[in-house]
Amino acid sequence: AQQMTEDYAALAELAGGFIHEIKNHLNTLNLNLQLLGEDFQDPQNQRERRALTRTQKLQGECQRLVDLSNAFLGFARIKEVALEPTDLGKLVEEMIDFFAPTARESNIEIKTFLPADLPTLHLNKEMFRQALLNLMLNAVQAMPTGGELTIQASIEAGLPSPPGGEGLGVRGPHVCLSLIDTGAGMAPDVLPKIFRPFFSTKSRTGGSGLGLATTKKIIDAHRGSIHVQSELGKGTKFTIRLPTIHQP
Repeated sequence: AQQMTEDYAALAELAGGFIHEIKNHLNTLNLNLQLLGEDFQDPQNQRERRALTRTQKLQGECQRLVDLSNAFLGFARIKEVALEPTDLGKLVEEMIDFFAPTARESNIEIKTFLPADLPTLHLNKEMFRQALLNLMLNAVQAMPTGGELTIQASIEAGLPSPPGGEGLGVRGPHVCLSLIDTGAGMAPDVLPKIFRPFFSTKSRTGGSGLGLATTKKIIDAHRGSIHVQSELGKGTKFTIRLPTIHQP
C-alpha cells in the first residue's frame, strides 16, 4: 500500500509539472489571440468579421483549457493538509451566505438544520469550503428548473463503512454532514463512478469533471469519508463524515 501511495504521489507530481508547462504555453497563446482580436475589433468587411468571430471562439476554447488546467493542478496537489480548530456550523453558514445569490438565481431554496452543540473539528478551512462549494454546484446542476437543497448535520457514534462509501469510512465518533437535493437523481450504475476524475454523464455536462473527485480527495485528506445515495427522479444525498477526535 505504501508503494502504491508513493507511486501515485510521483505520478501526480509528474502530471502537475506537465500541466503547468502546458498552461504556460496556453497563456502565451491566449495573449496572442487577445492581440489578434484587438486588430479586428472594428471589422471593415465580412472577411474581418469572420476573423474576429473565429479569434473570439479560439479565445474561449483557450480559456476553458486554462480553467481545466487550474482545476487539475488543484486536484493533483491535494496531499497532507494543514488543519486548525474550526467551528463547522459557522463555516457552513458562511458558505450558505456566499452561495445564496446563485441559489436565488437558480430558483433553489436552501434549508439548514445545524445543531448548536456541534463540536469543534480540525479542518483546513479553505479546502473544506471548496469541497462544500463543489457539492452545492453539483446540486444546482441536478436541479435546472429549481428545487430544494437541504443541509443538515448531526453528531454520531462510531459505525462501519456506510453503503455507497469508499474506504473504511470513519469508525470513531464523528460529525455527519449531509447535502440533499430534489434534483434528477442518478442511476445505480452511475453512483460508483461519480468520484472518479473526469467522469461525467450526458445530463451533467460542463465544468472540469473534477469537482466531485476533488471533494472526495479533500475529505480523505481530513481523514473523513463521503458517500452518496440517489434515486432517479427523486434526488441525491451526499453524506460527509468527519472525525471529532483529531489525529495528528
